[in-house]
Amino acid sequence: MLPGKKYTPEEILRIARQRWWMILLPLLVGIGAGVLGFLRLPVQYRSETLIMVVPQQIPDNYVKSTMTSTIEDRLPSIYDQILSRSRLERVIRDFDLYKDLRARAVMEDVVHTMRGNIEVKLEAKESFRVTFASESPVTAQQVTERLASMFIEENLLDRERQAKNTSQFLESQLEDAKRRLIQQERRLEEYRRKYAGQLPSQAPSNLQAIQNAQMQLQSLAESMNRARERRLLIERQIADAESMPATVAVPEIGGTGGGAVQLTAAQQLEAARAKLAELRQRYTDDHPDVRTLRRNVRELQLKAEEETKRPHDPEGSQRLSPAEMARQKRIKDFQAELQVIDHQVATAQAEEARLKGTVADLQGRVAVVPTRESELVELTRDYTTLQETYASLLTKREESKLAANLEQRKIGEQFRVLDPASLPEKPSNQKQRLGVLAGCAFAGLGLGLGIVGLLEYRDATFKQEEDIIRVLSLPVLALVPVMSTGIETTRRIWLPWRARSGARKT
Repeated sequence: MLPGKKYTPEEILRIARQRWWMILLPLLVGIGAGVLGFLRLPVQYRSETLIMVVPQQIPDNYVKSTMTSTIEDRLPSIYDQILSRSRLERVIRDFDLYKDLRARAVMEDVVHTMRGNIEVKLEAKESFRVTFASESPVTAQQVTERLASMFIEENLLDRERQAKNTSQFLESQLEDAKRRLIQQERRLEEYRRKYAGQLPSQAPSNLQAIQNAQMQLQSLAESMNRARERRLLIERQIADAESMPATVAVPEIGGTGGGAVQLTAAQQLEAARAKLAELRQRYTDDHPDVRTLRRNVRELQLKAEEETKRPHDPEGSQRLSPAEMARQKRIKDFQAELQVIDHQVATAQAEEARLKGTVADLQGRVAVVPTRESELVELTRDYTTLQETYASLLTKREESKLAANLEQRKIGEQFRVLDPASLPEKPSNQKQRLGVLAGCAFAGLGLGLGIVGLLEYRDATFKQEEDIIRVLSLPVLALVPVMSTGIETTRRIWLPWRARSGARKT
């Protein structure tokens, strides 16, 4: 190639006419290779079916499905399961596919080839298309139908399996939550039993009990004060009675000597009534002395009635005067009443000690309420959390059982064939075969043009007057044509890369 030379379309056409055979020969070779590839590439028929996703028949508001993923998320998983080696081997043997390939290759290569002939394409959010290519249109249709049924069955099994696994998982989690809840309940029960009376919920009742006990203590104090006052009064009355002059003895009837006379019940009743009348003049009926004397009057009245029923004792009458007997009886009554008052005071003091102990115990319980409250809050917080977890798991378990029953009855979300597998009428790879033929032809043409360009690039001879003027910058005086023999002409035509001694322009 001469330096700085630019080829015009006329020169390019001239070169093509001179070296046409170098372009034609690779083109023919490429066409032949393309025809061979076109014939060797097997004819394939592609059958396809459209599968639609049908939602579950029961609304989600009533039964919520455990399958929450969309078809876009689940389809790759189902696709991988269906295109597993074990399933494709079964399909290959059932339809006797790839006989020649099975004869010369292992089953793994055959399965890989079949995977390449299967295509799953998502058409919309609720449908997808399954296609299969085979050399036989009937086989392509049958295998596509089998693949569609496999997708439908696998979807049902996958949903049922997931619903069952979800139900089993929730069942195990529910049992674990129940066990932990029972343990926490036992801890709470032991805590409440151990600190009974010190719990925050019992603080109001403890405060009320303290208030009641304090009121009882106040009432007991007032009662003991009254009893003590009453005791002092009775002691003064006993002293007054004892300081009275002794009663003169009355001689016994028919006796010779003097002696004390024992009064009868009637005489004592008369003396008591006289004393009661005397006391009523000074005190009211609610006064303790009046009430005591009235009780004595009733007792003496009963004794007098009993004496009237017994035989008369002539020896035991009129031993003491009625006044003396009344005085002694009054002293005895006062002493008996002192014993009663002492017993009441002792009882009140014991009750006071008991109430004070109760108040101290209740105050101690109230004092530890904040500590028990913080401990109980911690236990209750865990218990509340476990309760909520258990209730939530119980609800989810029941929902998962409904969902599993829904899938077992096959009324959940399903795959349904919308367009059955078609019977292909023309090859699906015709464009591919023609593409091979065209590609080989263009490759041969490109090879020929490349060879011509390479030879032209390596050719440094002068072929026109303009080449001499441009390269040597010399004027051309004359042109001498090339004169060669027939052998040289043939050699220059067939072996142009060796013809370096051709005619040059001077």
